[in-house]
Amino acid sequence: MSLVELIAQADERGLAASGLACLDRCIPLLGVDDEVLRPLWASLAGRSDWGESLEKARGALDPAQPDDDEAARLARRMLEAAPAERTADGIRAWADACSVASLRIHRLLDPAADGAEPDEAADGLEEGRAGRSDAGYPLVAAELRRQVTVLELLADHGATGLRQALEVSVEGRRVLRAVVSRRLRGRT
Repeated sequence: MSLVELIAQADERGLAASGLACLDRCIPLLGVDDEVLRPLWASLAGRSDWGESLEKARGALDPAQPDDDEAARLARRMLEAAPAERTADGIRAWADACSVASLRIHRLLDPAADGAEPDEAADGLEEGRAGRSDAGYPLVAAELRRQVTVLELLADHGATGLRQALEVSVEGRRVLRAVVSRRLRGRT
């Protein structure tokens, strides 16, 4: 099943986990502690309040952080756009937007994508989300697989799939952190 189909069929918890997982994998770009989103994950298991946890996560962002990096801007917007109330309609739009933003971030950071036309890349991302391509770039293809895996875990296992979804997210965060670190070393 394609990513677009999985998002369309997901329940409210699956959608929230999907959007949150996309954001969690991109957290290294925001210069905050990796654990800043942990209370949001806990809220999906019913152990804390989504709205309160969201405000705390937003409060951890440094308002003085420069917005000169497109990937960081996309990650910041994911957090800023998260709905305060976890309703299926609001979360569905957010999860879909997070999916696209996360794939764009991975495309921007993918060393194999250097020099590619941005419009071509955007078209490839939508094709990949629809299940009609392999997304072309290794980092993007891996992110696409992670997004599908998270949604499948929640669809197949419900709340018990949250821990596995978080593990998938943590693995993706490590990969992105390594890519960002290599990129920074290459600039100096």
